[in-house]
Amino acid sequence: MSTLKQQIIFDLDDTLVHCNKYFDLILGQYFELMSDWFGSEGITTGDIRTKQVEIDVETVSTSGLASENFPKSLIATYRYFAAKYNRLTDPQKEEQLMKLGLSVYDQEIEAYPGMVETLDTLKQEGHELYLYTGGDDMIQKRKIEQMKLGLYFDDRIFIRQHKNVESLEDILQSHRFDRTRTWMIGNSLRTDVLPAVTARINSIYLKQQNEWLYNLIELQREMQQSVTTISSITEVPPVIRRRAQRTNHG
Repeated sequence: MSTLKQQIIFDLDDTLVHCNKYFDLILGQYFELMSDWFGSEGITTGDIRTKQVEIDVETVSTSGLASENFPKSLIATYRYFAAKYNRLTDPQKEEQLMKLGLSVYDQEIEAYPGMVETLDTLKQEGHELYLYTGGDDMIQKRKIEQMKLGLYFDDRIFIRQHKNVESLEDILQSHRFDRTRTWMIGNSLRTDVLPAVTARINSIYLKQQNEWLYNLIELQREMQQSVTTISSITEVPPVIRRRAQRTNHG
């Protein structure tokens, strides 16, 4: 049974390669530092976590996925608690936090299990593969090179600092995408699924166990019904195969 060739757009971070776990690792070190600095005030890790997430989400919402946002959120959280407890901020501590936050981008890149097999299968079946990721050009290109993803995506790679409805729509309009056979696959309801549903293309939501709060939004019920939810990247080829064959013989 033949399969109609599809145009498949993949997200990168926490879809093909690990990302959130490295931020969690750095945050663990950050919470230890903050507890040392403010422990005498009765501050808890929960207090620190809540404020950092609040600042982080607010910053990304306004300025996009720039690499300095994360370390800046650590510093802003430190400043918040310093002000709350009437302490002077320490430039050396802030420099330490900036270095700690930026170190998240030095972590070794690790693919999710099944990434290679999934991309191999889709490529062998003749589908066009695209990569659409958010963040700084240099950091994202380093990940792509280390994972040798050019073998699958060639020059069909889009890197944007703002990953939203407008960005995806711009990509779809400026390139030859047939929306009836175009797919967006990603772990973020906010930056992958919602834009895809809004653009009227097929969407696969890769639900991860530990998700960044920024990525979690509530979709309208009619939107939820048009999204296929999976828990492993290896589920992508059979999902697409079934839909493509159904469309081809419909």
